[in-house]
Amino acid sequence: MRELMGWGRYPRIRGEERVSEDLVGSTRGAVLSRGLGRSYGDASLPPLAGGVVACTRLANRVLSFDDEGGVLRAEAGFSLSELNSIYWRRGWASPVTPGTQYVTLGGMVASDVHGKNHHVSGCFGEHVRALKMRVADGRILEVDERTEPDLFRATLGGMGLTGHILEVEAQLERIPSPWIYGESERVDNLDQLIHGLREASAEWPMTVSWVDFLSRGRKMGRGIVTKGRWAEPHEAPEKFPADPYRLAVPIDFPGWVLGRPSIRAFNELYYRKHGRRVHRGILNPNSFFYPLDAIRDWNRIYGARGFTQYQCVLPHADAGPSCRRFFDTLTELGGASFLGVIKDCGAEGKGMLSFPKLGISIALDIAMRGEQTRLLVSALNKVVIEAGGRVYLTKDALSTAADFLAMEPRFEAWNAVRRKWDPEATLRSALSERLMGDPS
Repeated sequence: MRELMGWGRYPRIRGEERVSEDLVGSTRGAVLSRGLGRSYGDASLPPLAGGVVACTRLANRVLSFDDEGGVLRAEAGFSLSELNSIYWRRGWASPVTPGTQYVTLGGMVASDVHGKNHHVSGCFGEHVRALKMRVADGRILEVDERTEPDLFRATLGGMGLTGHILEVEAQLERIPSPWIYGESERVDNLDQLIHGLREASAEWPMTVSWVDFLSRGRKMGRGIVTKGRWAEPHEAPEKFPADPYRLAVPIDFPGWVLGRPSIRAFNELYYRKHGRRVHRGILNPNSFFYPLDAIRDWNRIYGARGFTQYQCVLPHADAGPSCRRFFDTLTELGGASFLGVIKDCGAEGKGMLSFPKLGISIALDIAMRGEQTRLLVSALNKVVIEAGGRVYLTKDALSTAADFLAMEPRFEAWNAVRRKWDPEATLRSALSERLMGDPS
């Protein structure tokens, strides 16, 4: 038994974590599988009463790879960082990458992760060809769109609740070089930000923006829009990109460090530092995709109480007004974040509970301050529900079951598939207990 937590360090739940190279053995009798623990909230935690969680991180072997076609088969604990270090050199990359490379293939499937190229490539699940799974009754099955299409689609973004993922087969993307060609420009307000993102998404495969959530009035939504693509061989350096030097956060910071004054000062400096000119050039892919990975244990900046990352998607039809209501609600209730990201999302994918839909995605970190943070999340959820949006379960820690059901009309269909394969809710988590009515 040990204290388990996600990357947000909230909540913390005692449970038994089995760490083994043998997923077939370690998943037997486990309530959930867990990878590197980088989901922010309680998605990878056992129910509050505890339980056995099978940790996959030692089951990280590559089982096969087609060097001509780019099809990879690996155990669920194979990490994205391992994939990058091996396959970038060989001209292949994951077709979808989230904001950290310290995630496992199994976790990428369970969260159906998306990245800066969602408007082009969709979620990771769009590129998954097959899964090997242990389902609730103990059977080990090969699952794909042909053999068990409902189970396959329910597992993409299903938060690990439809079965233990043992192996993943995915189609990688051929890349011309392991470097990124990128551009960035500063924008002065929310209208410019949304317009800039839409323009960029029409021309670039990868787009993202940093946004200052604390600015009000004419400056509301000011930020920096960044675009990127894999660099062509004649543009790229001959050497392989080095890993950025990883600084470490040695202690838990006191709460005042991330108060509104310090975040306001950081946002002002970061915005001004970019300048008005457009920046263009070759970028290290690690810095482009995973800027925070360069700081080891950066979650300690939020102190011992931890934090939650709030991420939602707002449909395009109401994106501007909804974003303004979101910004107003955040600032009126004392929310502050130095990490604010807005992205353009493409069409909804095949995963039955996958997060993205056509619209604008907003993500920000919020320090845990008890009831104040709960009230803020509840108020933000109200904005999202009224707009017809939803939150990302991989990041969520505080939403209520009522809010989740109001956001998620797909839940009943997904839950019917889950109950078909697991009528007794043998597989469950703190998240499914909080949002889906599972017993602890």
